[in-house]
Amino acid sequence: MNGPLPQNRRNEGHILWPLWLSVLGLMVVSAMFIFSTTGGIETSRGVPWYLWTATRQVVAFGVGLAAVAGMMLVDYSRLARWAMVGYWLSIALLVAVYLVGTSRNGARRWLDLGPVQFQPSELAKLAFLFAMANFLARPASELRSKGVFVRSLALTLAPLLLILKQPDLGSSLVFLPITLVMMVVAGVPTRFIGRLLAGAVLVAGLVVADILFAPEGWRLIRLQDYQRERLLVYFDADFAPGSATPEQRQRAAQRKRQMSWNVEQALISVGSGGLTGKGWREGTQHRLGYLPRLGAHNDFIFSVIAEERGFLGSLAVVTLYGIILFTGIKTAGESRDRLGRLLAVGVVTLLFIHIFVNIGMNIKLMPVTGIPLPLLSAGGTSVLCSLIAVGVLQNIHLYRKRY
Repeated sequence: MNGPLPQNRRNEGHILWPLWLSVLGLMVVSAMFIFSTTGGIETSRGVPWYLWTATRQVVAFGVGLAAVAGMMLVDYSRLARWAMVGYWLSIALLVAVYLVGTSRNGARRWLDLGPVQFQPSELAKLAFLFAMANFLARPASELRSKGVFVRSLALTLAPLLLILKQPDLGSSLVFLPITLVMMVVAGVPTRFIGRLLAGAVLVAGLVVADILFAPEGWRLIRLQDYQRERLLVYFDADFAPGSATPEQRQRAAQRKRQMSWNVEQALISVGSGGLTGKGWREGTQHRLGYLPRLGAHNDFIFSVIAEERGFLGSLAVVTLYGIILFTGIKTAGESRDRLGRLLAVGVVTLLFIHIFVNIGMNIKLMPVTGIPLPLLSAGGTSVLCSLIAVGVLQNIHLYRKRY
């Protein structure tokens, strides 16, 4: 009589070629269009090639792939044993941001490590995925406990509030949908999920109502001025209060034009690309400075791709992301243990939120939040953590359990 396969035996997992070919495609696109937006300026300023933004991005890709290769040597279930250690380390790094962090444009989000700067909020997302998956991978009977539900919310709120305080509203809000999806997949009772969803909707509604309708002195929710103005732009609301003088209204209208400039220019970039685009390095929106110099290769890189490669280029990028997300869903479905399934679902949710929000803000479907586009936006920490997240999917496939 044949018994079940040992749980610690590696299954006949193999390299997920569609996944990694898609990742490779996105990395090539990233290097090309980061160079398109920054190469001309850096060359004219005499910046050495090894200090170019595109070069640093390629180096980050190399470091990320090396980290993924190292991670493949260890079963994800063994990695998860250290989940809470990683979680509390990420919390400590978020606290360290307030003590010794580096500020840019009014936000304190980075730790200066000499030649590089590190953004702990990106690491916190990965650490949170492992911690939450490990926490929820418990017997279904325990998930019906109110105490377990409260503790899972505490796991979510700790990094969320610390990142919100930086301030980084976009990255902080990523944690809520990840928690919600992972709870649904884990089998948390619907009454608990309903309360979480209702609370999130209530808070979102209060934020919108507070921004759009509350008088200046009666606001209950204190957002940074630029965060409030971004939301006003998204809802196309008036920047001036009802009691404003004509002079104040004129200043408010000018401020609104300034705050909506990036979004409007991103829309022009996307629309002007047509079917096949203007050609690589031929985009006028970023070359002439209409797109922000500091954002064209970060938050608005999708609009650069759309302008230079048109609808077909944009469709190619979305297709590559679709392959990655579909592979993640397939990996979750093939997993026979709760931990692997929850990890895969968490990674897919994390990547999907970043993709949807970033592309959405480039076409004014979402407000500008500063969330990077995985594997495309310039940024070493984002690239490293995105590659590790994709590597988690490969690890789950490689070491998936059979019963």
